Amino acid sequence: MKISSSWLLLLYGLPTKRGTARVNLWRKLKKFGAIQLKTSAYVLPDEAVHYERFQWLAKQIQDDGGEATLIRVAEIEGLPNDQMVSLFNAARAAEYKELMDAMQASLGKWKKSKGGSGAQELEKHRQRIQEIKGIDYFSAPTGQDAVMMLQRLERALKPKLKTGETAKLDKSKFIGRTWLTRPRPGIDRAGSAWLIRRFIDSKAKFIFGMAPGKHPQALPFDMVDAEFSHHGEDCTFETLVKKFGIMDKAVFTIAEMIHDADLEDGKFQRYECMGIDAVLQGWAKTELTDAELLAKGIDCFEALYQHLRK
Repeated sequence: MKISSSWLLLLYGLPTKRGTARVNLWRKLKKFGAIQLKTSAYVLPDEAVHYERFQWLAKQIQDDGGEATLIRVAEIEGLPNDQMVSLFNAARAAEYKELMDAMQASLGKWKKSKGGSGAQELEKHRQRIQEIKGIDYFSAPTGQDAVMMLQRLERALKPKLKTGETAKLDKSKFIGRTWLTRPRPGIDRAGSAWLIRRFIDSKAKFIFGMAPGKHPQALPFDMVDAEFSHHGEDCTFETLVKKFGIMDKAVFTIAEMIHDADLEDGKFQRYECMGIDAVLQGWAKTELTDAELLAKGIDCFEALYQHLRK
């Protein structure tokens, strides 16, 4: 994730009677992905395209009888650069979450419907995800969740083809490997990491990042277009169970729990992992490192496994 070395601040004031101008300005700022710091102060990363946009908006504000000031700053007092990035990522995460809720609703509707391709609705979701990605300046981790959800929708519209049983992978070839996943691991990634440590490689190492190309020796999981990720109606945990031929009743039960908590489609009517999911989300908001967060998740699943196997 890149960190901006400086920021652009747009400070403005509009006459109270200019309600329409105020609404139009807000819509344009939202379209550009600007973050509101105070009532009349917005910020964007210091890039040429943003500077031009803010200049254009400043001119519009002045034409509407208001005042506007454009400032370039290295750092905003009380808001370190990494905290600024977090504000941008939180804003994009909210937009991705809204889109994922809409896509989940579409998926549920298509499963119940006997007719209609849903192609227009799918294209609408595709366009919306591209809009958000266009203003996702710091690659918010939630973006990958949204992309994987979109891929689920695309697969749901494809005719189901009969395929042979998936060939099982040789676990011995995965010993001593490093696995890569996205920062702030949630229910599926934490469960998958536990599964890897418990049944594939007890000394597996985990690293975090958004670009597999930067870690060519690592095995990506729960990432877009990765072998070990969401496939068909399966979450990453289920994919790993199938690919490595893990035969354990307690693991099958955990797989159903993680599926329902992660995909929220109610397929198995299992709600036991909702609590672990909520706890992981809470820990993710603390100052725990990604490694510490994953370790706590692994401990949760080990305790759950010991309970279920008895």
